Amino acid sequence: MKIKDLPKVDRPREKLEKYGPERLSDSELLAILLRTGSEGVNVVELSSKIMKKFSGVGLAKASVKELKSTFGLGAAKACEIVACFELGRRLLQNKQSVLLLSPQDVWDQLKDIRDNKKEHFVIFFLDARNQEIKREIISVGSLNANLVHPREVFEPAVRHLAAQVIIAHNHPAGDLDPSDHDIEITKRLAEAGEVLGIELVDHIIVTKNSFTSFKEKQLL
Repeated sequence: MKIKDLPKVDRPREKLEKYGPERLSDSELLAILLRTGSEGVNVVELSSKIMKKFSGVGLAKASVKELKSTFGLGAAKACEIVACFELGRRLLQNKQSVLLLSPQDVWDQLKDIRDNKKEHFVIFFLDARNQEIKREIISVGSLNANLVHPREVFEPAVRHLAAQVIIAHNHPAGDLDPSDHDIEITKRLAEAGEVLGIELVDHIIVTKNSFTSFKEKQLL
């Protein structure tokens, strides 16, 4: 039976459009990617056969070569399947990374300095997945451009093989608004990080009861 001979309600593309992707089976979702079947087999039947061959998560790990040797799949379709799963992995990884060290997480971790009487400048060194490698206090005292030089931030970042950094400091007076010095230092560090290929992800100001994220305020 050809796909056009199926009732519209059973055709994967029309089904997705009407009910959403959640209502489709794995083989129906794959059928939409494949678009057409092979000789003597419609796309839904072909998709079912492929899903049975690569049971579980096997399809997500299949190579182009493996797919090309399966039921007459051509290079274009095999590449589309591999690309689709790789894109999904990357998007999921990025989503998880963002959640690993949010401004709230930084505030939670800095309970030792949040209400300290002196300003503490802290750096979180992160790997490419935004996972924390190490945390260091770089300076203690009034924050200014002379105390927080890009060298003091990025020399240890290179030493720790960090791909990204988050900087943070406390405001003893409890004011959450960034000062002119805060903004100037952040700009200098972001520019230096860009040259070195180490991204400044965010600058967090913490107080006893709350925090401010430069990124969320679009200051970075």
